[in-house]
Amino acid sequence: MDLYRQLRLVRQHWWIVLLTIMVALGVTAFVTVRAEPRYVASVTFFVTTPSQGVTDAYQGGLLMQQRVKSYAELLTSDRLAQAVVAENSVGLTAEEVQRRVSTSTETGTVLLRASVTDTDQTRALRVTETLSAKFVELVQKVETPANGQTGPIKIEVVSGPRVSSSPVSPQPVRNFAIGGLLGLLCGMGLAILRGLADVRLRDAATLQRTTGSPLLGEIPFEGSAKSEPLIVGEAVNSARAEAVRKLRTNLRFVDVHEPARVIAVTSALQGEGKTTLSCNLAIALAEAGWRVLLVDADLRRPKVDDYLGLDAGVGLTDVLVGDVQVGDVVQRWGDKSLLVLPSGSAPPNPSELLGSKAMADLLLALRESADIVIIDTAPLLAVTDGVVVAVQADGALLVSQQGRTSRTQVAAASRALHSVSVRLLGCVLNMARVPKTEAYQYEAYRVVASTATTSVPADRATNGRHAERAGAGVPDRTQELTRLPR
Repeated sequence: MDLYRQLRLVRQHWWIVLLTIMVALGVTAFVTVRAEPRYVASVTFFVTTPSQGVTDAYQGGLLMQQRVKSYAELLTSDRLAQAVVAENSVGLTAEEVQRRVSTSTETGTVLLRASVTDTDQTRALRVTETLSAKFVELVQKVETPANGQTGPIKIEVVSGPRVSSSPVSPQPVRNFAIGGLLGLLCGMGLAILRGLADVRLRDAATLQRTTGSPLLGEIPFEGSAKSEPLIVGEAVNSARAEAVRKLRTNLRFVDVHEPARVIAVTSALQGEGKTTLSCNLAIALAEAGWRVLLVDADLRRPKVDDYLGLDAGVGLTDVLVGDVQVGDVVQRWGDKSLLVLPSGSAPPNPSELLGSKAMADLLLALRESADIVIIDTAPLLAVTDGVVVAVQADGALLVSQQGRTSRTQVAAASRALHSVSVRLLGCVLNMARVPKTEAYQYEAYRVVASTATTSVPADRATNGRHAERAGAGVPDRTQELTRLPR
């Protein structure tokens, strides 16, 4: 995985990074507040030896540098700690004194530094004073020869003992800086892991790669689409309507040598917006002057009649069983060249009915009576109805909702179509999160036309709240738009 994808995952899951940083800062604040202040008392020793001449000084310096390392260990020895406890009652045991003492040396010098860290400022100073005195005595004792002559090593206190006036820990600024940095790194790691573990569709490129078909459109998400799903009225100039028009253009030129006239619109799961897209695509094609016939072939859960405000009492099911002729149940919608064939009565055997010879004959007749036939079908993974209809069409259009459908589900739907040699015209990413820059570009070129408000006949308006406002007094041109058998 390249760096660009990692950064994109971090940007997509920015809330994880922010939450992790806040948690890290909260933990840091809790630990900082609960931590006891700690003070450091220090003392510095200078190690020397009597010498004469340059050569003796050089050899003595080498000797001192070697001895300093040993003295650093001696400062934390049991013998010295016991001497400190015996000399000064500080309320600590020898082991506790050892744990509080630390040493440091500077390379190339004969300086030795001892530090005592304690939560009690006064006790830290007392322990350091006693430690420095007892250390000098201990070194003189161990370095004095048995014959009583003067030892070759001399130790002097050159700095301290002194204690810090302010606590050395906790340090809020440093703690918060470290906590924030660790939170940032952990948050970025979690965001990347979350992105890698997320199998849902997050962008159009993933949808195109999963289906292996061209991307024909990205329908942006709009909050008003739930109450006004159709691209009519005020929504005709929305970014969503423009995206449907782009889909219309791409669909007409997806294969100029073999154009698809009967198109099945389907999806992997229920609720991905295939019915809304079918209606809006049919409206957009009709606005371009095409003779369009919209067929509701989702016989289990039909929604086209509800969106368009049509009477669905009689429709496709009744035509297939031979009760009525198709020309008697086709309904004209609005003042455009758009005809709609509702689903009709709910049958007990939708799959068998849609795969019957009557359905094949009906589609053949509809193909000759309209420029484009849009068929709204059932989801592919739920039932086999969608595949049965798609086989009889010229091609299928696969609709997927961003952030809801997983890549596995989309791949399974694509395989279901390819397994029966269905021509997959392309895919559409629905409810896509469009970058703000693209929205700004559309707003800059958006044209708002002044149109007169029209109304829908009362008998249709009562059947659905999403019907288009048709012009009053427009003659019924059903017979002019179709040659359907009656």
